[in-house]
Amino acid sequence: MRRTLAWMLTAGLFMMTGCGSNAASPVDSGAIVASEGSASDPAFRVEVVTDFDQPWAMAFLPDGRLLVTEKAGTMQLLDLSAEVPVKLPVTGVPEVDFGGQGGLGDVALHPEFNENGIVYFSYAEAGPGDTRGAIVQRARFDCGEAACSLSDIEDVWRQAPKVSGRGHYSHRIVFGPDGDLWIASGDRQKMDPSQDLGNTLGTIVRLNADGSVPADNPFVDLGGDSAAIWSYGHRNILGLAFAPDGVLWDLEHGPAGGDELNAVVRGGNYGWPVVSDGKHYDGTDIPNHDTRDDFLPPAVSWTPVIAPGNLVFYGGDIFPRWRGHAIASGLKSFGLVFVEVDGDNATEVARYPLGARIRCVIEGPDGALWVLEDERGDSQGRLLKLTAG
Repeated sequence: MRRTLAWMLTAGLFMMTGCGSNAASPVDSGAIVASEGSASDPAFRVEVVTDFDQPWAMAFLPDGRLLVTEKAGTMQLLDLSAEVPVKLPVTGVPEVDFGGQGGLGDVALHPEFNENGIVYFSYAEAGPGDTRGAIVQRARFDCGEAACSLSDIEDVWRQAPKVSGRGHYSHRIVFGPDGDLWIASGDRQKMDPSQDLGNTLGTIVRLNADGSVPADNPFVDLGGDSAAIWSYGHRNILGLAFAPDGVLWDLEHGPAGGDELNAVVRGGNYGWPVVSDGKHYDGTDIPNHDTRDDFLPPAVSWTPVIAPGNLVFYGGDIFPRWRGHAIASGLKSFGLVFVEVDGDNATEVARYPLGARIRCVIEGPDGALWVLEDERGDSQGRLLKLTAG
């Protein structure tokens, strides 16, 4: 069953979230943030931990330290055990193609990180001429008292083909319950290739942890790069996460309107750019999803957009109301969006305004939420810790 949501905004909130507008002042440490949904939704207390230069993604190590990527091409490890958190630089990060939406992207730990110390990371890689594309690599991660390093770097996957422009890389990465590696591959603002199984633009890719292709992928008979495709017809996927029941969900940017949350199925075609609940930026109409039953519709669509940063399913104890459901970070919604998920159905329930473009939210080891702000003009993107209010 499809549930479409057009969030109705007050005039003041619309001004805050509209394209090109400025957010309200960021929340201060100690602030209590209440839901814009029902009174039964939890509030949380905000702690400002530190800041980073254009942070993009983060992942907790088993020992409680936090690995953070910065878009310009740096990676840092944050030691939270001291009264004042200590940042350790990570050396060995490859050169990234920094510009536009491109740069160093996601980071994830191998499912057996405790045994092998392997981390995975994505970034924009320059190609011949004026071309570039996303790449995923893995490396051995080691850390001493003063610095950390990446070594024994191996290629895992490359977006194909490399094209011009610096947008819509997507390059979110996540490991599934069975240890498979899933990668979001954006349409690179080229649109039509999303409907062409001869390339990996506008797709979700499924690989084994070593980068090889599982034999049961839906398009494995196509061979080459296309054998890795799991689903297609996507635009710009910034959220990729597994629900507790094992369903994979993607959260992607629409054009002018029509951000989408999708339950991802094997071999599914999600319709971009043939259908969308948004319009092209020049105002040209696009047929809505409900005009075509040969494409899979979103579980939720947003107009105005939330401009998602990422997606996480909450499993902790601090916020029992959220357990088993999804939380999205929002760049244009300037906060968090709480979505209830039931099977392959979903419904937005509440929003939590944080007064800044929110790039990433993850769950910490103790069930707290950790949030990265996007860079705000001349200021750095702050790291926030959210606990029960």
